[in-house]
Amino acid sequence: MNEIRPWRTIERRKSRQIMVGNVPVGGDAPITVQTMTNTPTEDVGATIDQIRRCEDAGADIIRVSCPTEESTANFDRITRAANVPIVADIHFHYKRALEAADKGAACLRINPGNIGSSERVAEVVRAAKANGCAIRIGVNAGSLEKDLLEKYGEPCPEALVESALDHIKLLQDHDFHDYKVAVKASDVFLAVAAYHALAETVDCPLHLGITEAGGLIGGTVKSSIGMGSLLWAGIGDTIRVSLSAEPEQEVKVGFEMLKALGLRTRGVRVVSCPSCSRQGFDVIRTVEALEKRLEHIKTPMSLSVLGCVVNGPGEARETDIGLTGGGNGKHMVYLSGVKDHHIENEDMLDHIVRLVEAKAAQIEAGEAVAFDPHAVAAE
Repeated sequence: MNEIRPWRTIERRKSRQIMVGNVPVGGDAPITVQTMTNTPTEDVGATIDQIRRCEDAGADIIRVSCPTEESTANFDRITRAANVPIVADIHFHYKRALEAADKGAACLRINPGNIGSSERVAEVVRAAKANGCAIRIGVNAGSLEKDLLEKYGEPCPEALVESALDHIKLLQDHDFHDYKVAVKASDVFLAVAAYHALAETVDCPLHLGITEAGGLIGGTVKSSIGMGSLLWAGIGDTIRVSLSAEPEQEVKVGFEMLKALGLRTRGVRVVSCPSCSRQGFDVIRTVEALEKRLEHIKTPMSLSVLGCVVNGPGEARETDIGLTGGGNGKHMVYLSGVKDHHIENEDMLDHIVRLVEAKAAQIEAGEAVAFDPHAVAAE
């Protein structure tokens, strides 16, 4: 598809690959989607339940905060129950990192500069090496070191990058190289500039995020602008969308971001119109219902839902299944870009769900492939 239409091509930044548990990050590995639990880690049952919901939403990696000794006491129960790698979020207490590494953490999220003395950093590195843990250096504009704030006067791209490089050196001095780095900020301009500068300076995988982005709508917009521009530029190996929303929502937004850029495919990609007075059915409510009823579909495929025949047929020609509003409660259904049959209002939702489920099952069984209109055009 990209060779046929070069304006779709994204040249990813070359980075070396590390392993987070059994998930590769960097190199030519798919960009991974992360989130973070918000339950008290001490409540093992609630934390595992939330991890399950995030896994179902498609999370590749999940981070769990470990601020107290109680939070790591049963951390092994969490890591054993999870089906994806678990990152232990550590800030100031180096012993929490040691405990989490011993209890199955696939990665430790730390600021080496916050851990304390070189001896303490060395202990964390030894624990990481002994347990096969990666380390994620997490630089944040909201918690920059005092000396950097004094040097630069305020958080700026240069300060974020210098902090990252200082932390990287602490790990490299102990011959540790299985790390990835984030330079997050809530200011989109600051974060994007810092990531661009860091991408030109280091070869390690980069973890993208716009931190403290906001609620579901505002945070999605900010994250999409910042992270979307970086991903479009080929920068980023793993992402976390930081929202004041349930963590499974972060996963869904992350995947939609990657799907929009053609970097990952998962589940049904819905193309739908904003609706207007020409619509032959209630587009908004129909799309809401279809998205909810099709959440269980993991197979990559496409569905167009448009209210009238102005753009409906054109969009339907680009998707696996298309629905275009017609007159008198009778609507057109397209299969693999070709008009196939009509459907009445009252049967529409159930009918489209059955078609999507059937096509997904065929794709999974190897009896069909997802429709690619660009491949058809090339032929």
